[in-house]
Amino acid sequence: MKTAHIQSCGKLLDLSYVEEGSGDPVLLIHGFASTKEVNWVQPGWLKALSAAGFYAIAHDNRGHGHSTKFHDPADYALECMVGDAVALLDHLAIEKANLVGYSMGARICAAIALAAPERVRRMVLSGNGWNMVEPTMDWSPVRDALLADDPATVTDPQGIVFRAFADRTRSDRKALAACVTGVRFAFSQENIASIRVPFLVAVGSKDDVGGSPQRLAALNPLANSFVIEGRDHMKAVGDSTHIAAVIEFLKKR
Repeated sequence: MKTAHIQSCGKLLDLSYVEEGSGDPVLLIHGFASTKEVNWVQPGWLKALSAAGFYAIAHDNRGHGHSTKFHDPADYALECMVGDAVALLDHLAIEKANLVGYSMGARICAAIALAAPERVRRMVLSGNGWNMVEPTMDWSPVRDALLADDPATVTDPQGIVFRAFADRTRSDRKALAACVTGVRFAFSQENIASIRVPFLVAVGSKDDVGGSPQRLAALNPLANSFVIEGRDHMKAVGDSTHIAAVIEFLKKR
């Protein structure tokens, strides 16, 4: 595990990251309340990408894992998360990378492709389909669950799931509550249509959070979709067919 000392969004911070392999770089960006280990290392993404001839990098987003924590929602604006990822690429002297993002990470990837398309070769938006354009989930109960003194008082189903996950990973719950408040952003259909790099949208068939991958991909002629059969939002990320489909897509030229 390594640390990049960067400046992003007007602040100095540390980003914890891991790397494996050599070849075409792939930056992996995890989802909300998760970590690089939970999303990418433990399910075998780095090992699989390395074996396929890629240089895989995965970092903890600000507020997560071993990276710097902030407790102000303003520090988690989407442009700040984008700035962190681009600063990490600069730190590693990578001019152009493939991007793979899960859930919140998919939003960050899409925003990078819009703000700095010259830094992106190909992109995968996983765990986030039509929900990127028309969000259906109210994240306020998740924020409240993260801030609750006693987890037994949490009654919202999604709040229970994310609070239990945060407790299991021993996360900074105040940082996560600030993040879920600050990073919320809906892309317009025009935003998605204007992306100028090839991308894949992959969502589990039982995912009630991400929304339709086909509907989002239909907005852009450079996009394709992949359904992760039988998987919900929490289990899709590590699915073997998901990993294989992403590697196949990234190898295309």
